[in-house]
Amino acid sequence: MPDPATALLRLLEVMATLRGPQGCPWDREQTHRSLLPYLIEEAYELVDAVERGDAAALREELGDVLLQVVFHARVAEEAGAFTFADVAAALSEKLVQRHPHVFGGTRLESAEEVRHIWEQRKMETRSSHLEGIPNGLPALQWAGKVAARAAKAGFEWNHRGEIFTRAAQELEEFRVSLEAGTAGRSNAAAETEFGDLLFALVQVARWSGIDAEAALRRSTRKFIGRFGWMERTLRERGVASGSLDAAAWEALWQEAKAAEANAANPIPK
Repeated sequence: MPDPATALLRLLEVMATLRGPQGCPWDREQTHRSLLPYLIEEAYELVDAVERGDAAALREELGDVLLQVVFHARVAEEAGAFTFADVAAALSEKLVQRHPHVFGGTRLESAEEVRHIWEQRKMETRSSHLEGIPNGLPALQWAGKVAARAAKAGFEWNHRGEIFTRAAQELEEFRVSLEAGTAGRSNAAAETEFGDLLFALVQVARWSGIDAEAALRRSTRKFIGRFGWMERTLRERGVASGSLDAAAWEALWQEAKAAEANAANPIPK
């Protein structure tokens, strides 16, 4: 196995060369802002590799995410702001400070105790419980974090039944607002109510110990698998998708679900 320090230094040297006078024209013209779409894309590709349990892909995607970190650090160094070493040193110091049970005299025996101390230390530097939550998070994840932080401050439901009641209310308000709108035109009120409904459903997930973002990704992946099976089946049968009515699509969907449940003919995830 390669020496970690040697491998990292080599990576930093390669990046310096790419950004240098004789380097790559594309790499040289990149900025923090222009690199953001690639960072987001690589992060999602890493998530996909983890969810698929693909170790080879995970190694590659971790490298792609690391590339983005090194790239941003190099851009900052050229601007005289900070270096990759500054980033690594600050991260190490923060980890030490937030883990006194490992690097200090405090002893904590459970993960829950660790989370409690972590949140306490972070709150010491915040003016609000909601401070520090990135606005750029995926919407479901953002909603869950915001509500969880508010709950830690005491703004929380008493039991899950209250959340189900609120979700049902939001669904009804969305239905009424949608029906009151003009067909074919933008309905801002319905959009607002739909957002409220999604927010309430995220709280149902939070109270149930479910990651709403991960759950939706799994369901979307499952839909892709079933729909792909239906497309392949239609081609095998020589049937055009446009010739199917709602009832035929529903029957084919039920076939896809049955095929998915059949271990002898699984639908790829």
